[in-house]
Amino acid sequence: MILGLSTGRLLSCPPFVSSARDGTIRRRAAPGLPSPSAQSSDGLRSRRSWGIPPRRVAPAVRRLAAPPARVSTKNGASGEFSEESGPRNASFLEFLTSERVKVVAMLGLALALCNADRVVMSVAIVPLSRAHGWTQSFSGIVQSSFLWGYLMSPIVGGALVDYYGGKLVMAWGVALWSLATFLTPWAAETSLWTLLAMRVLLGVAEGVALPSMNNMVSRWFPRSERSRAVGIAMAGFQLGSAAGLLISPIIMSRTGVFGPFIIFGLFGFLWVLVWASATSSTPERHPQISKSELDYIGQREKQPVSKIKKPEKIMIPPFKKLLSKLPTWALIFANSMHSWGYFVILSWMPIYFNTVYRVDLRQAAWFSALPWVMMAVLGYFAGAWSDMLIQNGFSVTFTRKLMQSIGFLGPGISLLGLNVAKSPSVASSWLTAAVGLSSFSHAGFLVNLQEVAPRFAGVLHGMSNTAGTMAAIMGTVGAGFFVERMGSFQGFLILTSLLYFISTLFWDLFATGERIDIIMDGGGADDEEESSSPN
Repeated sequence: MILGLSTGRLLSCPPFVSSARDGTIRRRAAPGLPSPSAQSSDGLRSRRSWGIPPRRVAPAVRRLAAPPARVSTKNGASGEFSEESGPRNASFLEFLTSERVKVVAMLGLALALCNADRVVMSVAIVPLSRAHGWTQSFSGIVQSSFLWGYLMSPIVGGALVDYYGGKLVMAWGVALWSLATFLTPWAAETSLWTLLAMRVLLGVAEGVALPSMNNMVSRWFPRSERSRAVGIAMAGFQLGSAAGLLISPIIMSRTGVFGPFIIFGLFGFLWVLVWASATSSTPERHPQISKSELDYIGQREKQPVSKIKKPEKIMIPPFKKLLSKLPTWALIFANSMHSWGYFVILSWMPIYFNTVYRVDLRQAAWFSALPWVMMAVLGYFAGAWSDMLIQNGFSVTFTRKLMQSIGFLGPGISLLGLNVAKSPSVASSWLTAAVGLSSFSHAGFLVNLQEVAPRFAGVLHGMSNTAGTMAAIMGTVGAGFFVERMGSFQGFLILTSLLYFISTLFWDLFATGERIDIIMDGGGADDEEESSSPN
């Protein structure tokens, strides 16, 4: 009973009843009285009809009058949140100081090492070709040997990520590719076959990097922040390319051609030690995460992280069912085109500037590095813009199609401009535009891999990566043979632009941001997106 402040009368508080079915608490009006919602709406209409502004209610009173939130009985802690209030968006400062940002920063550093270890050979191939008398086509074969290994591991690596989780698989991947990078000088001095074997091992180990990153992002970030998180991680990926292209010639001038391989390999071993000791596979296992951040991650997904259902472990994914869906093929073709353009530019641009514009190795590396810095910046912008569009009510499908269209049309048009450039500075501008705009693909197909079949995201990523790697091998080797036979890069750049335009049309026709229906043999469908990993 509550004493009425204005009338002095005793007012009856409506009793509360508990539902045994769902454990929620609801108000029930006293006998003979209208429901609380009817009382409030009738009173509001009467005050407005008289021109009286609605009465303000103090926050404390408003909380008393509002229906109580649903309560979780597990451990006596509140785990679910009111549908009326809706999920709260984290402020930029909260985002920057959160534990999940530390995790994605470590992922970005791993991807930076991943790409730096790749591009060292793109710089070293020039002095190595001169020392060993390799032709342009054979240089392409040496550079593509990395892709031979990269072709082997994505599907198996994706299945391992779905089974064991991204933390463990990423740790083993970084350790193995750092070992391969560290041993490259010894392999090059031993024999050509040993050098090729080390490059293949590098590719095998790096094939698990992106599936592991996607797995960790899906565990640590709510859906409304994942594009931004992928943008941060992939910014490290692109900055690794820039760092490798810029630093490698400087280190080579002081320590010899093999100096960067040793330094980058040692940095990889150090990263593994920090990763193993400072991160956890899931937020609820992290010893230093705050309860508010843990609740926020669960709130954005409508349920606490600790209550997400874990599916049964499945080691053999439903490949046939996945391949029967057109959105799967849209992802495969998108990854193939992105990899074709990415690896052609990554592998051949130093040689392109060196042969077409007659610039020395340091200048060629500088012109080739600038685009990757732009890709890192625009990649984060694309992720933030994508998250903003979804939060403002645009569909996930529309957002992914828009981002991917920019990621394909932009490079296609820019490569045509590169084809007619007359100076290295103009060529560098077009190349910067091509590579920078391609980063919109990270907010397109790369994030979409988590959405189409969440339970099998690692395998789907592996399947699309395998197709992308085959396209990258064809592009990298094909560019060498094309230039050797035709005498210029122009025809190959026109072909690449045409492929970009065709891939845009295919993506816009068949891609989707919705979950596709994958019915398992046991009769169950694909589970919630967070249930993609059992750990």
